[in-house]
Amino acid sequence: MKYDAHGGNTFAYENIRLDFSVNLNPLGMPREIIEAVQENADKFDAYPDTECRELKRLTAAWENVPEDYIVFGNGAADIIIRICLALRPGKALVTAPAFSEYEKAVREAGGSVERFPLKESDGFLITPDFAGAISPDTDMMFLCTPNNPTGRLTPLDTIREAADACRKAGAVLVIDECFLSFTEGKSCKCLFDEYKNVIVLKAFTKMFSMAGLRLGYMLCPDREIANLVFSVGQSWSVSTPAQVAGAAAMKLYDRPEKTREYLAKERPRVIERLRSIGIKVFDSDANYLLFKDREELWQSCLKEGILIRSCENFHGLDGSFFRIGLKTPEKNDILLDVLEKIISSR
Repeated sequence: MKYDAHGGNTFAYENIRLDFSVNLNPLGMPREIIEAVQENADKFDAYPDTECRELKRLTAAWENVPEDYIVFGNGAADIIIRICLALRPGKALVTAPAFSEYEKAVREAGGSVERFPLKESDGFLITPDFAGAISPDTDMMFLCTPNNPTGRLTPLDTIREAADACRKAGAVLVIDECFLSFTEGKSCKCLFDEYKNVIVLKAFTKMFSMAGLRLGYMLCPDREIANLVFSVGQSWSVSTPAQVAGAAAMKLYDRPEKTREYLAKERPRVIERLRSIGIKVFDSDANYLLFKDREELWQSCLKEGILIRSCENFHGLDGSFFRIGLKTPEKNDILLDVLEKIISSR
């Protein structure tokens, strides 16, 4: 079983010692979050607050937006499907490659998908002509910045042009910023005053390493859209442990900056080492790297107890592309040593 729909499927394999197929914060889950969940365990016998009131108050302060802009869900993937079920886009535009949940959600809601191919020769950057791909029958556009799996930021001017083209077409622009806080990029929240047709996706999963707790949210200046998305899905979509963990996370204001400082040193080090052993690595602004090598590399790493992300199931890529999430220097060196051994043995 090689081509998992997503990373992190360590349950399907035996003797995995390191999982590089996921792209979580290399600093791990903060101690404050772990302690908050432990200290509030006596509350878990009650139903959770369906409106996430305390978490919403803290998140609104963190994001500097009104509380009624925010809708929480069971991870960003839950929000994506709820957006599609609420708005029922007949036709959606996505980049290729991109996170597969966009297409999956559109199709589950009865819509069709058009792909905008990103070019390897451009380093998989989203180019300014992206906005020109929006047609009068486009109902929704998904844009991930930094993109997954490429790790590249999209210039704000390009996003603004896409938002303008969407508005003219009567379409909604959904911007996935789940990895943005790992970069120096500016949030598209700055477009809210001008564009009410913009939705921004966020997640606690990545920055706070809370993948197992499942917590994500959307920001939208159109209250009607926000209320519609909130009304779709199960009533208790966010568990009490997730709300407690999220509230603790929203008090850790220095977390993104500490993480960026770490990545600014470790990311170029890993890239340089990968290139020195003959691997083609694409530039990245995020906490993960896309690279290219022989297709059998995935299986060779698995034999060493290391799981990397095969990107064959990303539209626009094939089995020669792989993604790794950065970890601590010690763990990164284990991976790098394994890759060097594999390549030198050819």
